[in-house]
Amino acid sequence: LHLVALNFPLSGDMRADFQCFRQAQLAGLTSTYRAFLSSHLQDLATVVRKTDRNHLPIVNLQGETLFSNWESIFDGNGGQFNIHVPIYSFDGRNVMTDSSWPQKIIWHGSTANGIRLVSNYCEAWHTADMGAMGQASPLNTGKLLDQKLYSCNNLFIVLCIENSFVSDPQ
Repeated sequence: LHLVALNFPLSGDMRADFQCFRQAQLAGLTSTYRAFLSSHLQDLATVVRKTDRNHLPIVNLQGETLFSNWESIFDGNGGQFNIHVPIYSFDGRNVMTDSSWPQKIIWHGSTANGIRLVSNYCEAWHTADMGAMGQASPLNTGKLLDQKLYSCNNLFIVLCIENSFVSDPQ
C-alpha cells in the first residue's frame, strides 16, 4: 500500500479525502486513496481495509518500504519509520527536502495507537481557526504519530494511504 503526500500543505480546514482521491487520479494512480487522518467517522487505524492490514507493506511512491504492514504503524511506538526512506508527494517531490513544505510536520489527529482525538483534530478537519488545536507529528522525530499539539491555522503535510489494494490482473 502506498503512502503519499498531497502536493501542497494544508491547514486544519481541509477536504483531505477528496484531495487524496483527486490528486491520485491526476497522478494516474488507479487505487483508492484516503487521508492519513482520524475523522469524526473513523479512527486512523481503521482507514485501511481489515483484509489488507497485516500482509501488505506500506511503501512510498518508489516502492521503498516505510512499514512492514499497516498494523505496525499503530503498535504504540508512534509509527516509527526510517527517516532516510523518503515520503513523496503525488507529483514526485520528497516532502522531507522540498521547500514547498517548509514545516516538516504531518497532521494526523490521533493517539499513538491511531484512535481519534476528538478535542485535537481541528473540529473534524473543518477549521483553520488559530484557537483550535490539532494533533500532528514532526517528521524529524522519525514518527508518523508523534503526539504534538498545533494550532489549526498551520500549514502542514497531509498524507494519503492507498486503502484498497487491487492486484494487477496481468
